[in-house]
Amino acid sequence: MPTTSSMPNAASLSVRGPKYNFALGYLRAFVVVLVVAHHALLAYFPYAPPVPVSLAARPLWWTAFPVVDTQRWAASAFLVSFNDIFFMSLMFFLSGLFVWQGLARRGSGSFVRGRLLRLGVPFAIAAGLLAPLAYFPTYLQMQGHAGVAGFWHQWLSMGVWPAGPAWFIWVLLAFDCIAAALFLASPKWGEFLGRWVGGVSRRPVAFFAALVAVSAAAYIPMALKFNSLSWAAFGPFTFQTSRILHYFVYFLVAVGVGAWGVERGLLAADGKLARRWPQWVAASLLLYVAVTIAAIAPAMAHSELKTTITYALWVLSCAATCFAFLAIFLRFAQQKSRILDSLSANSYAIYLVHYAIVSWLQFALLPAAWPGFAKATIAFAGAVALSWGLAASIRRIPAVARTI
Repeated sequence: MPTTSSMPNAASLSVRGPKYNFALGYLRAFVVVLVVAHHALLAYFPYAPPVPVSLAARPLWWTAFPVVDTQRWAASAFLVSFNDIFFMSLMFFLSGLFVWQGLARRGSGSFVRGRLLRLGVPFAIAAGLLAPLAYFPTYLQMQGHAGVAGFWHQWLSMGVWPAGPAWFIWVLLAFDCIAAALFLASPKWGEFLGRWVGGVSRRPVAFFAALVAVSAAAYIPMALKFNSLSWAAFGPFTFQTSRILHYFVYFLVAVGVGAWGVERGLLAADGKLARRWPQWVAASLLLYVAVTIAAIAPAMAHSELKTTITYALWVLSCAATCFAFLAIFLRFAQQKSRILDSLSANSYAIYLVHYAIVSWLQFALLPAAWPGFAKATIAFAGAVALSWGLAASIRRIPAVARTI
């Protein structure tokens, strides 16, 4: 996901142009590692649901918790909730930064064809093959399971096809197609958006306020209607109902930032955002504490006012944490690193393959009477190492390397 005109989104992690932006490229790789950590911790989440009696039993909580261990780790609740607030929004933001460059250079038709190859084909493989592999351990935890045949019988009886983390890829492809359609209808729309974004991009606080206002208008009504945990599913195409417009806002704002220029304004290496990274880190931590307290506070329990306040704090926390990580990497990740280069080059493939590796590692650790912290550490470290190694290996295949 580096910053180059040949890299219009998060799925294009391995291709670099002549002006590779180390800060944003390394940040994208770091976010993928956070995704691996997030999924590695879920088996030890203190509030994880019980093992389902059937894959078809509603609600399908097991799609988020493929493996549930009896050993739990209380601190994982804070790490998981912190990640959940911001990391997918940041991925959509980073993915939108180079969309306008791709559209302006290639045109809508060529751009969409490229996205179909780079996003559509990997999604089909990840959803069609890797997702069932990742969820097979879920079935093996059930009492009286009947092997592969029983798994497929239950899997096909659900009426949906859980795709796991690959949902991000198809949603990103949909956003890219919308951007291309807008380009076809109005070839200058990105430039107009870029000029609007550019007007506030040199003032991070003003930019933050504008982003919060727009994303709050997109998120809060949807969250009040659908609640923050609901998902919609159509075959393998799933998305978090309350957040879909919020993610689109982050994507579109990033298109504007990219049209204005990622080397100036908000994302300038020597800009105000980078220089004031301590303030953004402090704001991120304070707002995370605030949204956590609001979510668990007994006062006004179950009232619409409390829920609205919690959602508003969530929007603030999300934006502040995205700004904090952008500021940190803009300030400190400007130098080439051989290790981070490898991680960045393989990040897309890591994202695609890690889920099955995580779930099978968690399943293998079930019999061990070790603390949840130890198991979570092993699952995370093992998943990063194995996913990274597998990604580097399969990318030696020319056809794979051209795609991911």
